[in-house]
Amino acid sequence: MPTLTQLRYILEVTRLGHFGRAAKVCHVSQPTLSTQIAKAEDELGVQLLDRQTKPIRPTPTGTPLIEQAQAVVAAHNKLKEMALGEAHQLAGPFSLGIIPTISPYLLPWFLPGFAQRHPAVELSVSELTTEQIVEQLRLQQLDAAILATPLGEDALITRPLFYDAFFLYAHPDESVLRQKLVSVEKLDAEKLWLLADGHCFRNQVVNYCNITQRRALYGSVSFVAGTIETLRNLIDTAGGYTLVPDMFVQTLSTDVRGEQVRAFHKPVPTREVSMVHHRNSWKRRMANAVWVSIDDQIPKGRQQPPQNSVVLPID
Repeated sequence: MPTLTQLRYILEVTRLGHFGRAAKVCHVSQPTLSTQIAKAEDELGVQLLDRQTKPIRPTPTGTPLIEQAQAVVAAHNKLKEMALGEAHQLAGPFSLGIIPTISPYLLPWFLPGFAQRHPAVELSVSELTTEQIVEQLRLQQLDAAILATPLGEDALITRPLFYDAFFLYAHPDESVLRQKLVSVEKLDAEKLWLLADGHCFRNQVVNYCNITQRRALYGSVSFVAGTIETLRNLIDTAGGYTLVPDMFVQTLSTDVRGEQVRAFHKPVPTREVSMVHHRNSWKRRMANAVWVSIDDQIPKGRQQPPQNSVVLPID
């Protein structure tokens, strides 16, 4: 049977799609890595990797075997972690994915405290779309992620962190601001700025506002943004409005909130924000440490959905 080292080589090639880059990560020469993978394939009697594709991909027959290899390596790593015991200091690399509509508001809450509590953890944070995060969690290329849920993925474990109500942010001249509470039925889809495709926040807004098709918002110009801050700048310049999470609203001055932000009629649209990791993850102690660091900083009352709210699906 293939050795653990050979399995790790195979998993790195699968992750990176390239023998040379995988060899560099594994600190071996490319010929050594290629030879060891070929030996593993001979041992199994199956070609695991399609060398003709760029990037290199698993073969159809190799895919289930590589998935099992991931489980074997994860189980071995978990065994080592259990052997260390709870008394040992958390240490080593930990990769965390986070969606862009959460990261600028959440990261300042917990990063300084986490780094102080766990100086030996090498935390790397990547901004990724929900689709990218789910794919990398499935392949166990990320140790955990923070994103909007529910995901409906059986292979992933979800731990809700907090709930984030949605508000309307509008140009000061928009008539919708005359309402104390906004009715979604009164919104004009032609005036609604949206994030680009690939953001689950966009999907939530589109579904909540029941948008099927729309014309260009600003004359002949059609534009979608990559961040909520870009949407804000567009609205302040060109007019219109968008939905924003409470995390963003809390960064605004009191004057701006009073002039340009309005709450929605009940049920209040809300997103569930969770930490997610693979069911076979062996870095659960580190994931729990991140979860605790965030949970300690969440304002009181946010751990449960607001009364008379509706948690929006992300697809």
